[in-house]
Amino acid sequence: MSDVFVDLVGQDDAVDTLRRAAAAAADVLRGTADPGAGMTHAWIFTGPPGSGRSVAARAFAAALQCAHGTGCGRCPGCHTTLAGTHADVRLVVPEGLSIGVTEMRALVLRAASTPSGGRWQVVVVTDADRLTEAAGNALLKAIEEPPPRTVFLLCAPSTHPDDVSVTIRSRCRLVQLRQPPASAVAEVLVRRDGTAPDVAEWAAAAAQGHVGRARRLAADPQARERRAAVLAVPRRLTGVGAAFDAAAALIAAAEAEAEAVVAESDAAERAALQTALGAGGTGRGAAGAARGSAGQLKELERRQKSRATRAQRDALDRALVDLAGFYRDALTIAVGAPVAPVHADTAELAGAGAQKWSAEGALRRLEAVLACRSAIEANVKPRIAVESMMLTLWRG
Repeated sequence: MSDVFVDLVGQDDAVDTLRRAAAAAADVLRGTADPGAGMTHAWIFTGPPGSGRSVAARAFAAALQCAHGTGCGRCPGCHTTLAGTHADVRLVVPEGLSIGVTEMRALVLRAASTPSGGRWQVVVVTDADRLTEAAGNALLKAIEEPPPRTVFLLCAPSTHPDDVSVTIRSRCRLVQLRQPPASAVAEVLVRRDGTAPDVAEWAAAAAQGHVGRARRLAADPQARERRAAVLAVPRRLTGVGAAFDAAAALIAAAEAEAEAVVAESDAAERAALQTALGAGGTGRGAAGAARGSAGQLKELERRQKSRATRAQRDALDRALVDLAGFYRDALTIAVGAPVAPVHADTAELAGAGAQKWSAEGALRRLEAVLACRSAIEANVKPRIAVESMMLTLWRG
């Protein structure tokens, strides 16, 4: 690794900003800071899915902890931060649909302490748009009156008030990321993962600039099978019954994918908790310990159920993005736009759809997919939203 920013793909302007800020942060600790150098205590990283918001935040956190103030990628501060083991870097990843006030208050309290071994206390909130109103208020108080050596790094799709409150946004410095070009994503897959160039190019294009998705498509046959099943939906919509069948299949596939993602971690968490509570023990206190463990096991099950729900919605959203890409291809073909298709391997099918639906019909179908994504994000039950979408895709 040459430095901590090496995997932040196609974001040269953002990387330049973060490098300067990390250097300014080092000067702050040395007492030689330039007031105009650009370091501040609160940041928001925004950009489309897959642009690298959390990658940028973690890389910046590593640069802040870097012994050289550069994000060298070689010192213990860089290594432990990127590995997730640095004692003074706290990563907040919502396990469910939201981040609650209790969790945020505890985090803010810990973040107020002096760094134990690092240079800064750094709090990275990977999905700041999922803060509840009360959690956002707790975070706002900390940002308004920050401890002298604490930095908050927030990641969100945008700075719209529905994503991040105006008051929080006004106290943060904004780093806007863009969707990286497919060529840059493919280069990373080849260099970092050893992916064959032709596979890397296909995966990067199919993932629509989403680096993590491109890696999964390049390496996981099941991910490719799920994508193929989604792109087969348009030709399966032959009637009302077929539309409902397609909706059920899409929901079932998302549930299966989510179950595979969380199954291993769920089992490990349950085993670790049972061991901590003395499962399998004998003696006079064992029965009492077992009775007392019921509440903790119930709380663990609640958190795991919430995490599974989030994983299901994330998996379903990835499928909807693929489907939107198909109808986008049909629309661009219908209007004769000189742009490359999102899904080169289904371009022929998209062309047939363009002839059948016309530009207006392709646009209506694309809008139906995007409306389904918005409805699910607004907490409409996924099955209802997907069934409604499928009926619209069939009728046009």
